[in-house]
Amino acid sequence: VVPGETALAFYKAKNPTDKPIIGISTYNVVPFEAGQYFNKIQCFCFEEQRLNPHEEVDMPVFFYIDPEFAEDPKMAKVDLITLSYTFFEAKEGQKLPLPGYQ
Repeated sequence: VVPGETALAFYKAKNPTDKPIIGISTYNVVPFEAGQYFNKIQCFCFEEQRLNPHEEVDMPVFFYIDPEFAEDPKMAKVDLITLSYTFFEAKEGQKLPLPGYQ
């Protein structure tokens, strides 16, 4: 992906169980320092997702790397940014804690 240009990626998710699952996804960017330059425009992770029993879906992420990435001397040796997701089953009434807040 060229900094400043938009890109579209797909993540595959599968529900291997015999029951429907409603879940939410959190993301991680590696290296950590590059995360400040990663911008999601549209992402499946913005909303809960329902997966029916044994359903497999492709979930899109529309994003770009801020052009300032290329100007940051700390990023000079970074030529690979990895975006990963973890899918958690949502529990009724349960909220994810905000990092750094009690």
